[in-house]
Amino acid sequence: MDRRESLRTIAIGTLSAGVLLEACNPKAKKAGANGESGNAAGGENGTGADAWAGKFENWEESSGRQAYEVERDKKLMAEKFFNDHEMKTMAVLADIIIPADDHSGSATDAGVPDFIEFIVKDMPEHQTPMRGGLRWLDVECLNRYGKVFTDCSQPQQLAVVDDIAYPAEAKPEMQQGASFFNLMRNLTASGFYSSKIGIQDIGYVGNTPNVWDGVPEDVQKQYGMLYSPKQLAECVKKEDHNKMFVFPA
Repeated sequence: MDRRESLRTIAIGTLSAGVLLEACNPKAKKAGANGESGNAAGGENGTGADAWAGKFENWEESSGRQAYEVERDKKLMAEKFFNDHEMKTMAVLADIIIPADDHSGSATDAGVPDFIEFIVKDMPEHQTPMRGGLRWLDVECLNRYGKVFTDCSQPQQLAVVDDIAYPAEAKPEMQQGASFFNLMRNLTASGFYSSKIGIQDIGYVGNTPNVWDGVPEDVQKQYGMLYSPKQLAECVKKEDHNKMFVFPA
């Protein structure tokens, strides 16, 4: 099983259990470190920073949220927590965790760095672990290669990530980095698989309306329980298929 398949399994399992992080509501099988690094914090097809900001333009009309919730979210969107270097570092790391493949885009294509920027403002308990972890990553790379993570070559980046991607195998001196990578991986999977790109990658359809024709006639006959003419006329009216009914209050 490759990394994307592992993360997909994690995402589906944790989404069904209600564990994945959800923006505005405080309520990984191991992913390896092989892959391509990215260098952009935005995304395409309405998934990057502009799209995140755009989600709040007509929030009152589209979300059903209360006014104080809308104002809080607008305030969060107007603030900036991570600096440009931290955003760039997260972009590279996110694309190592979920690179683009022939099926869908990468984590940055899905706007994951902007998702994480929002999450740490919405859930401040993640701010220190994330900022501290990004700093740890740079210090580790400076000690090894004399340059920060984003300036390292891809093999150098992957060498560091390999040392922190598997908590059970991480050396004692790598435990802080492994703890940070766990959080980064979870946030990346949460952001990616709650985006349009990620949902399409999973193949999730969601609730879909269908047409009910009642119990099939052969099953009715099998149990000797046929619909009466009145039931057919009032309850199984095929001419009303695909119509939307509004019941009086």
